[in-house]
Amino acid sequence: MKILIAVILTAWLSTAQILAFSQAPAATRLSGTGRISGKIMKDANAPFDLATVALFNVQDSSLLKSTFTEQDGKFSFEQLPKGSYQLRISAMGYQNLQSAVVILQESNSNVVLPALILLGATKDLKEVAIIGKKAFIERKIDRTVVNVDALIANAGTTALDVLEKSPGVMVDQNGLISLKGKQGVAVFIDGKPSYLSGADLENYLKSMPSSSLDQIELMTNPPAKYDAAGKGGVINIKTRKSNQTGWNGGLNLGYTQGELPRSNNSFNMNFRKDKLNFFANLSQNYQNNFTDLDLFRKYKNEDGSTQSFFEQNSYIRRKANTLNGKIGMDYYQSEKTTWGVVLTGMNRSGNQTTDNVSQLLNAGRGLDSVVKALSKEKESFKNLGFNLNYRHDFDKNGQQIAMDADYLVYNTNNRQQIFNSSYLPDQSLKSQDILHGALPANIKIYSLKADYTKPLKNNWKIDAGLKSSYTKTDNVGDYSYTIGDITRPDYQKSNHFIYKENINSGYMNLSRESGKWSIQLGLRAENTNSDGHQLGNLLKPDSAFNRNYTSLFPTAYLSYKLDTLGNNQIGLNYGRRIDRPYFQDLNPFISPLDKFTYYEGNPFLNPSFTNSIELSHTFKNKVTTALSYSDTKDEVNETIEIRDGIYYSRPGNIGRKIVKSLSVNSGLDLFPGLSWQFYGELTNINAKSNDFYSGALHTKGTFFFTKSSFQFKIGETWTAECSGSYSSKITDVQFVIGEMYQFNAGLQKKLSPSSTIKINGNDLFYTKIVNGKINNLASVEAGWRNRSDSRNVVVSYSYRFGKTFSDLKKHKNTGAEAEQNRVKN
Repeated sequence: MKILIAVILTAWLSTAQILAFSQAPAATRLSGTGRISGKIMKDANAPFDLATVALFNVQDSSLLKSTFTEQDGKFSFEQLPKGSYQLRISAMGYQNLQSAVVILQESNSNVVLPALILLGATKDLKEVAIIGKKAFIERKIDRTVVNVDALIANAGTTALDVLEKSPGVMVDQNGLISLKGKQGVAVFIDGKPSYLSGADLENYLKSMPSSSLDQIELMTNPPAKYDAAGKGGVINIKTRKSNQTGWNGGLNLGYTQGELPRSNNSFNMNFRKDKLNFFANLSQNYQNNFTDLDLFRKYKNEDGSTQSFFEQNSYIRRKANTLNGKIGMDYYQSEKTTWGVVLTGMNRSGNQTTDNVSQLLNAGRGLDSVVKALSKEKESFKNLGFNLNYRHDFDKNGQQIAMDADYLVYNTNNRQQIFNSSYLPDQSLKSQDILHGALPANIKIYSLKADYTKPLKNNWKIDAGLKSSYTKTDNVGDYSYTIGDITRPDYQKSNHFIYKENINSGYMNLSRESGKWSIQLGLRAENTNSDGHQLGNLLKPDSAFNRNYTSLFPTAYLSYKLDTLGNNQIGLNYGRRIDRPYFQDLNPFISPLDKFTYYEGNPFLNPSFTNSIELSHTFKNKVTTALSYSDTKDEVNETIEIRDGIYYSRPGNIGRKIVKSLSVNSGLDLFPGLSWQFYGELTNINAKSNDFYSGALHTKGTFFFTKSSFQFKIGETWTAECSGSYSSKITDVQFVIGEMYQFNAGLQKKLSPSSTIKINGNDLFYTKIVNGKINNLASVEAGWRNRSDSRNVVVSYSYRFGKTFSDLKKHKNTGAEAEQNRVKN
């Protein structure tokens, strides 16, 4: 039934595309070789991206052509006969602009207009009724841009929820993010790496209210300006910023009720006067969730007969309160020079309680013993970041230099207690013990970078930059166990691991946009120097390792418009990426999750390298079809081994992994007041390794994944939305994840031009339940079932205050770029 629904959705998409083609107005037939080109600006130094430029015939006022400005603000109309023309430029939130009459004296005339500046609307927000609507998806030469506010379902949720609704993005039950079937995605915040991964990245994204987000940039092949880390690409989350003069800001409140309540709230403000600009963004997140996890294991004898069974249920309850803050100041020394300072911080405190019941059964499923474990964990996570930035514009043509200095520190202090009690089949106590763990960790990151941009002749532009970063991590695992009244150190689990890493890099990027062609070529070089030191104890000797390597990472992008209106556009891109191991994954420690499940680090991990290529076709900037291929060497993946009945999870280089994907992404206005967003993906994953725990490993499989949402405009102030997603069975290395689907619905009421209330129901039929199994285990069959508090109702309220003026320049990117994504707890 679910497959049938997916096929119907795909067929509906095809029909909608045919309707869109058939209903498109025929282009006015023009003959000639004349050309009119120019540039649209927000102010003297800021180009306007995606402004609408329309070309009219002065004689009869008829519309001849229309186009959008590119990233550098440029536009052009070609194949024009001699005659008189006029341009009309518009963009939401800005005053319409009409040019003077442009006369082409000859059919081959080439007129380059002076830069045109759009002026922002200057009325109070309470007097402005904005009718325009942002598209959910915008396609650019090197990235796909998602406008967060375009979906009602994003209101009152978290950054992680927004990512799950973005095209091509999947988030598994462990919070791992993949893009078009590829894991190892680097997550950036405002052009700066999050410096987090694993559970910490998941918790951080859950603590970010969706109301604080503006856009999400999805880059399967990021340009050379970005660090080469992240084989799956880069996701850049752009938070809301205000560059407006005077006092302005916004308040967002969100409450979620599932089986358990939780909330997301934020406040942002901006104050600009004379040469100073102050801004702040504060948010509070209360997490209250659960995981109900069932594990199944069947142990076999050498002849394949059943030896025993293991069945476990873990009910995990998590509570946490997180405060996020960002404050900063910009000083406009002159029209060409800006200094800035930004201070960021996060403080999360919480606790986790796990009730664990494990049953050990014999071959006839008779009960041999029962182990009950109660795990209590208190966590404290603190982050402080400091950024100093400088920008100087040499001229009005775009020649610029930007520099950043960053310092970040992360402190984690977790304390764990696991109470284990073992019972005989008659429920009499067999044994009892307590495991204590103190797990402090400290990570410090220093970064310096400089970027230079210079426009060249004939629309060419060059970007170049240098960066150096230094990271030091200090992780301690101090374990002891208590039996009866006696407590002793547990030297088998205790460890102290110190890791240092220095990365020096440089890049150069050359780009040109002219007429129908756009091209971008880049090359990045990175030199990595690292060393790790595992301090010994009474049972374990010291151990150390170091690595030094230099790599080159080329990138290339090519885009061509098949017609003068740009209705059909072909794109081709290529890139090489690296995936360095997470800092803590290199630590050869053993961390117990319970008596039968352990996590273990791997100091022998090698970095993996990925080559990716993508071919795409875009119709009217509304429907994009893409075919992508990636080949990864030394793929790093979670691997599972069972020894003596104990489950060991550790990262490992599994060998080679090839991912092939065909995707369709569209945003269509089907009827007045009804719009449809659709994403469909067919992906094949092929993984192969000759050296694995159970011998050679070779897994492959194809899965289908789709997301779809409909928005209905009801009158002037009401909007409704329904959305859903479906994923078929996924085979990825050792893991086979079962099919999963969900349905959501929402309603929005605009109370005034500055305030909105929204209500949204998620996973209404409670079908977002993860089932799966683990393959390639020696003489063991294993599987799991996982459910969480995914069915819930979200109520949110947003309020904006202040005035709207034209944008002012503001430094956006900081220098710490790839290291933060590799912090893992």
